[in-house]
Amino acid sequence: MINSLGRFVPERVEPYGSFSPYAGAFARQTGAFTGQAPARPFIAPRMGYDKVTRSIREAVERSGLRDGMTVSFHHHLRNGDAVLPVIMAVIREMGIKNLTLACTALTEAHACVVDCIRDGVVTAVHASGLRGAVGRGISTGMLGKPALMQGHGSRARAIQEGSLSIDVAFLGTPTADTAGNATGSCGPSACGSLGYAMIDARYARHVVAVTDNLVPYPLSPRISIPEYLVHQVLVIDSLGDPAKIASGTVRYTRDPLQLSIAESAFKLIRASGLLAPGCSFQAGAGGVSLAVSSFVHQYMKEQGIKGSYALGGITGHATAMLRDGLFESLLDVQSFDAAVASSIHEDPRHMEIDASAYANPFVTSCAVNNLDIVVLAALEVDTDFNVNVVTGVDGGLRGGIGGHADTAAGAKLSVVVTPSFRDRVPVIADSVLSITTPGETVDAVVTEKGICINPRREDLIALANKARLPIVDIKALHREVVSLTGKPDPIEVDETCPVALVEYRDGTIIDTVFKVKE
Repeated sequence: MINSLGRFVPERVEPYGSFSPYAGAFARQTGAFTGQAPARPFIAPRMGYDKVTRSIREAVERSGLRDGMTVSFHHHLRNGDAVLPVIMAVIREMGIKNLTLACTALTEAHACVVDCIRDGVVTAVHASGLRGAVGRGISTGMLGKPALMQGHGSRARAIQEGSLSIDVAFLGTPTADTAGNATGSCGPSACGSLGYAMIDARYARHVVAVTDNLVPYPLSPRISIPEYLVHQVLVIDSLGDPAKIASGTVRYTRDPLQLSIAESAFKLIRASGLLAPGCSFQAGAGGVSLAVSSFVHQYMKEQGIKGSYALGGITGHATAMLRDGLFESLLDVQSFDAAVASSIHEDPRHMEIDASAYANPFVTSCAVNNLDIVVLAALEVDTDFNVNVVTGVDGGLRGGIGGHADTAAGAKLSVVVTPSFRDRVPVIADSVLSITTPGETVDAVVTEKGICINPRREDLIALANKARLPIVDIKALHREVVSLTGKPDPIEVDETCPVALVEYRDGTIIDTVFKVKE
């Protein structure tokens, strides 16, 4: 099929099932779209059942995991995660095959998945992000079918509606008690929020809380995942290295070019009038986004502005804004900085939310839909304001959807910050290689060469002109960039070999990533 953005998408791929083509950012949010979530089977446990085991093999056997099932993990420990590698090593030794791996994201820490794919242990993959060796491997077509890339809201929606049905969830929980009450806010491997794990715990057929810090019952004072959702508690030596949570994502910048982009983005936000008492705000963890947050922090402090909430992947910078009284609360679905864990543990205003409360478009309401301002990054932006955050300049899988599409759709003002080119390759392109976030939900793109505002936002253009901001036409900017860098050679892809499907938040397919021709 061809979707409304002119991209080729499949009608059906096993084992994922049938798909519908993307038809617009809000095509399924008119109040008319319906579905039916399947009932979840359960087995009543015997009285006196002991949940605790220290054997991974025993935990796998007790879970009932067998060939052809779906297993899930979360990525709250990010590049420091050791849970997936040690569990999958035992599953591989046990000879279990043909698994669907349904992770919230796969990072540099998960290179072992390549061997699992090669050996037939894993034959299908769901993930928000495919980075490192896994991204490179899947980009070659080694999976044999496309991976399904789902943003955070899309994954939560799929689990709740039943299109993603998890048989066994192995959830890293930095502290758990003997009954399975668990938290990520304390313990030697503390990672902060367990917002993604909460959804898996609620809907998986069998839930294993994996911990390296077993405490007596009952866990106190904060419980992220309650005991009644947990079937087993697996104690291992270490969940991983929490010092690596921030690596590869959180980047503080002193680069003059990045700071100039951040300052321009802040001036646009200020001109919008949305930075006012009661405002809500989200920024990513990249260098430019964090710099925008710094400008916002300073301005709110100087003007005595107190917002309602800061949202999303929470950094140490966001907790500082909370301590300074600039927001009433933080709504935290994942913590981008290990230091955030202590804030969750100690401050009741710092609240964990699950991925559905964060961004599921099919629940009655979610936090992104109440968001005033979001600042986002991009690998590539085209002259129709479509954004790519999943494929790099070589056409390979190297990024993740995250909450990009969700927040752009929900926020009153979505601002993408990016240099106009990197390493003499245009970022502002005529057409992006892969669409992650549709241009109709992107309000502005801010570069070192000026601010491009979506023509749909005539109101924002008027406000920016009034503030005398440097507005540039995005097509003219593209021509200028190409005149500086030269026109890059087109990336040739093999359209007979799709390696990933990019799912929009409503479950439709917005794009297909193909194998790059050698």
